[in-house]
Amino acid sequence: QVQLVESGGGLVQAGDSLRLSCQASGRTVTFNSYTMGWFRQAPGKEREFLSLIRWSTGNTNYANSVKGRFTISRDNAKNTVFLQMTSLKPEDTAVYYCAARVTGTFEYVYWGQGTQVTVSS
Repeated sequence: QVQLVESGGGLVQAGDSLRLSCQASGRTVTFNSYTMGWFRQAPGKEREFLSLIRWSTGNTNYANSVKGRFTISRDNAKNTVFLQMTSLKPEDTAVYYCAARVTGTFEYVYWGQGTQVTVSS
């Protein structure tokens, strides 16, 4: 069982930066076997994939919508994954979620509760 807790959301202005954190925990989990993802969901819209990082190798992938503005990273010692967001736009307003899946599988089975990011114009 993996528990994920996001933090770092808030209200910012367009053009600002924000860093989200995802603290992962689990009693018998080896996080090296997991791939971590960030998603978001805006009101009335479907959940959108943003980025992923493979915990063991650090390999990353990004959605075109955030490539060049968002950066995913991890701190192995703290079992924490980050999403650094820059040049934020009002359309980035959403609830941001952290998720985990076993590397090699397709389904994200563990999800955090989400953190709200609001970007004002």
